[in-house]
Amino acid sequence: MSGHALLDLTEVGEVEPYLRSVGEVLRAFRDQDSGCVSYGVRLPDGDRWFVKEAATGPARRSLDRAWAFHRAVRHPVIVPQLHRFGVRGGAGTAVVMPWHTGEVLYHPTLRTHGGRAHPDSPLARFRALPLDRVHRAVDRVLDAHLAVEAAGHVAVDLYDGTFLYDFAGDELHLIDLDEYRPGPFSLTEDRLPGSRRFMAPEEFRRGALIDLRTTVHALGRATRLLMDAGDEERAWRGTPAQLAVLDRATRADPGERFATVRELVRAWREATSAG
Repeated sequence: MSGHALLDLTEVGEVEPYLRSVGEVLRAFRDQDSGCVSYGVRLPDGDRWFVKEAATGPARRSLDRAWAFHRAVRHPVIVPQLHRFGVRGGAGTAVVMPWHTGEVLYHPTLRTHGGRAHPDSPLARFRALPLDRVHRAVDRVLDAHLAVEAAGHVAVDLYDGTFLYDFAGDELHLIDLDEYRPGPFSLTEDRLPGSRRFMAPEEFRRGALIDLRTTVHALGRATRLLMDAGDEERAWRGTPAQLAVLDRATRADPGERFATVRELVRAWREATSAG
């Protein structure tokens, strides 16, 4: 075989047997509620990669949407989709991404939900970190969404399952942004995909406008939940000024929120620097 075993690939019969033929499958994620099956693989040169295969029709459509998103948006915090190839056995596609060390802060599967508050869970351990580390992680999330906004896209299905945090290296990356899309747009379904605790009211109304104010709401909720010491939003670790920013970002009426991600980020950074 000539060329790169993954980045020059055009089509395979089945993904997992192929990966085992060219490298070592370090981990397999078969029980995802997204409808995808994913693999961590190490090639003989030592490089590690993440390969994600769409196993259902909806997952294939989501992966196609993600491919378009990653062609439009690039940011160091957002783990990119670098290559995709066809899968004959599943009549679908798979994508190749660089492997990043870390733990997903919340990892729901088909059979397992909840567990955020367990002391050993990644999210509980993240919330116990020194506040300066939490601030750095939040700032990375916000900065990445400045790039999302600049590319004319809006956030859909942002939640703690999209946060990959490296506890040893103190770095956060964003993964699985498969539902992000160009905006604004009108909702043609009864609701958008996502976790209710992160979603804006308009994401549950057919015909509603989904725009940057919706992204502002998602970022406000994400920051609120990352900056709390517990899972019941009763142990805020930040300042009153920071909380006031998030209150405005997450108001039920979109017209009362910040109009853009840039406005939200500016207000958040001013409140944070004020101490």
